[in-house]
Amino acid sequence: MVVLLLAMSLDAPVTAKILASDREHRPALVSALATFAGKTRRYLLVSTVFGIICAAFDVAALALLGVPLPLLWGVLALITTYIPNIGFVLGLLPPAMLALLDGGVRQMLLVIAAYCAINVVFQSFILPKFLGDAVGLTTTMTLVSLIVWTFVLGPLGAVLAIPLSLLARAILIDSDPSARWAAALISGEPSARTTTSP
Repeated sequence: MVVLLLAMSLDAPVTAKILASDREHRPALVSALATFAGKTRRYLLVSTVFGIICAAFDVAALALLGVPLPLLWGVLALITTYIPNIGFVLGLLPPAMLALLDGGVRQMLLVIAAYCAINVVFQSFILPKFLGDAVGLTTTMTLVSLIVWTFVLGPLGAVLAIPLSLLARAILIDSDPSARWAAALISGEPSARTTTSP
């Protein structure tokens, strides 16, 4: 993945020039790909910012509760922020199990309560508002994309579910002006109606 990202970064200036020169022939596709790039950047930025904030609170809670390796579990919480809907549960399981082994049932329940309090506030109330505006996918589409891409690519598909869905949307829906109805269903925002003269 790192090598692939490096190769894509090196090719980005050339790809941008090619797309800019092809704007006259396929303006809808070029515009859709530009929108995809912008939404993916916003998704990564929003997820990273909220992931760092949430992970910092998780690390502080684990340190106060005396759970071993709180910084490691904070990094895991940050990584699982990129997995929509179920990332919180995946990030909670290892520190909860370690708390059970280290301090017993009471410490495990305290870890679960702390994670739930922190993550419910951030991932259920604050993050969806910012992420929905940044990405343009409904909650249902986010869950469906998680299921589909995890089935296709395994755990890596869970992490890349949103960017891959945005790419599929750009190529299959946003590049076709006649597919505005599908874009409205996916984003949850009504498409602009065109009025025809009588």
